[in-house]
Amino acid sequence: MASRVFRSTALIAVVGAGLLSAACTIPTETAEATTSVEVSPLSTVAADVPAALTGKVVFLDPGHSGANDDSINTQVPTGRGGTKNCQTTGTNTDAGFPEHTFNWEVASLVKSELESQGATVVLSRPDDVSVGSCVDARAEAANSSGADVVVSIHADGAAAGAEGFHVCYSAPPLNTVQAGPSVAFAETMRDSLVTAGLTPSTYIGDGGLAPRADLTGLNLSQRPSILVELGNMRNADEAARMTSPDGQQEYATAVTSGVTAFLTTP
Repeated sequence: MASRVFRSTALIAVVGAGLLSAACTIPTETAEATTSVEVSPLSTVAADVPAALTGKVVFLDPGHSGANDDSINTQVPTGRGGTKNCQTTGTNTDAGFPEHTFNWEVASLVKSELESQGATVVLSRPDDVSVGSCVDARAEAANSSGADVVVSIHADGAAAGAEGFHVCYSAPPLNTVQAGPSVAFAETMRDSLVTAGLTPSTYIGDGGLAPRADLTGLNLSQRPSILVELGNMRNADEAARMTSPDGQQEYATAVTSGVTAFLTTP
């Protein structure tokens, strides 16, 4: 219905603009006199229609950090009674292109696309050159942000013959959000990535979905949260896509589509 309203409004604006350019009035005649009806400009009506994600908050976590120090080994809670390292360095392509940079570039593009749709976007780290926060602190920041969804962006480092993406969510769930909305979000994101032409993982998970119990950010989350491994950096074809600006844009647009689809589904 919203698209039909938009098209009708745009048509009125075009007709109004044509009348204005002709004489700014519409002449009407009666048996007694000729009068003119003033036409107000309608070109601003379409601009007043809210963007698709207006009022929505998205928390984006470009996985890992641009730099690391001794704090990387600090022990933080897993959310299931254990502890793990504060952070990991991530993987890289065989040519040395780091995962953290791929994650940052894609997240930055997703941020721009979501903001163009009216969303408020919060990043878990400010740049790709400094030491970032621990995984538990990122989960706390996401919860505190009031985010409607949380997306952690990653790339995997598997055997060269392995390929494809997988979407992780916390399982078994630790709260009602993890049991319902997070799973639904993971499925929506999987579907959007497939629609974009990306291949579901051939080596982990099932049909592009991978429930996990060991990821702190997902375990501690109180918001619909997923972690997306967009591909395998050790696979030559996927590495080529991940290191190219065009490829990074393709991944970003696919992720944006998944977020938008979930947030705009009634």
